[in-house]
Amino acid sequence: MDDSSQVEDRSRRDALKKLAAGAGAMTAFPILGQGGVTPAMERAAERMHAARQAGAAPEGQSGANWKPVFFDAHQNETVVALTEMIIPETDTPGAKSALVNRFIDLMLSDEDTGRQKAFIEGLAWIDGRSLKLHDKPFVQLGPEAQTELLTLLADPENKKPEDRPGVGFFQELKDLTIFGYYTSQAGMEQELEYGGDDYHTEFPGACNHPEHQT
Repeated sequence: MDDSSQVEDRSRRDALKKLAAGAGAMTAFPILGQGGVTPAMERAAERMHAARQAGAAPEGQSGANWKPVFFDAHQNETVVALTEMIIPETDTPGAKSALVNRFIDLMLSDEDTGRQKAFIEGLAWIDGRSLKLHDKPFVQLGPEAQTELLTLLADPENKKPEDRPGVGFFQELKDLTIFGYYTSQAGMEQELEYGGDDYHTEFPGACNHPEHQT
């Protein structure tokens, strides 16, 4: 990676850090633009944390023995590739090392069928567009082709009807990746440099003492 790419990656990481730290609370994240953090997301974050504390992976699986609860193998591989594109590894861990794919898998296994179906359709849309453009699924594309495809979807001003499903899905995936990353050990301790021993899914941004309320 050349110097300009490293600067760009660090700038993006800094922006993500400011977004998480400045949100006031994790529940302020605009997940899907509807309702913020869902109960399934909170439960998944808590279970990931408990598993890390116990030295294991969620569902009692650890290391190379881990298997998705919700995704099939190809879907999981695609989520790993997509989330790592969103938060790549630089001088600190990326989404893959932070096990964001496992968080999303665990979260979706606990979600309603409507959201499960929508997410799987989003992954299928990404592969469909990749096959149309390059005759290969997304995970088999080179970095340049992957970046080119996602750049179109990351543009909120992209109003092309044929791209709207992908734009919406990619926004959802970015939100989930940010939440999963910054509630992970890597995100909390290395990115946000949070030194506390306690884990919280919420970070109140204001004093709750009644006498201080106006």
